[in-house]
Amino acid sequence: MDIVLASASPRRRELLAQIGLSFRVVTPDIDEHMDRTLTPAKLVETISAEKARAVAGRVGPQPLVIAADTVVAWNGEILGKPADEAQAVAMLTHLSGQTHQVYTGFTLCQGARAVTRSECSLVTFRTLTAAEIAAYVATGEPMDKAGAYGIQGLGSLLVEGIQGDYFNVMGLPVCLLGQALQDFGIFPLRPEQKGITQQQ
Repeated sequence: MDIVLASASPRRRELLAQIGLSFRVVTPDIDEHMDRTLTPAKLVETISAEKARAVAGRVGPQPLVIAADTVVAWNGEILGKPADEAQAVAMLTHLSGQTHQVYTGFTLCQGARAVTRSECSLVTFRTLTAAEIAAYVATGEPMDKAGAYGIQGLGSLLVEGIQGDYFNVMGLPVCLLGQALQDFGIFPLRPEQKGITQQQ
């Protein structure tokens, strides 16, 4: 089956390759606006569905399109990607010593059929000093990530604990995605699908 990942995220590419899927990448061109009247779960589901529809309109009805969106929520506030270093510092300062939620929504779309789901993980930061926050922001890692950190990189040094799907925090709830893929006839655990490599 022709699988299309509607995302420029290297983390999502890595996770799909990790479960043995062969796919190509088509980046969605949409305005990722944040409707803050929506709950975090509904927001990521809505944006992932918009991404999937945008790419499906370009590749046609045959390929299976996979799209996703991730946000961080803390104290009722939705945190997307920081606009600049000052906003990254503010986000990390809020999250320091606190437990926050990471929501990722994904949509599988093939022709007229679409399935959208979301997952939530809880992440607890240790208490950070202002110097540590400044040093982390200076690395540049926070700038393209929801909540201004990447758990798979240097951001792992900030995380004291996690409840839920670790991969969800990276940007794709792999366990839930694997179950949803079965509804489209894709079974990554079957022997005949092992060893499939990513298409570039």
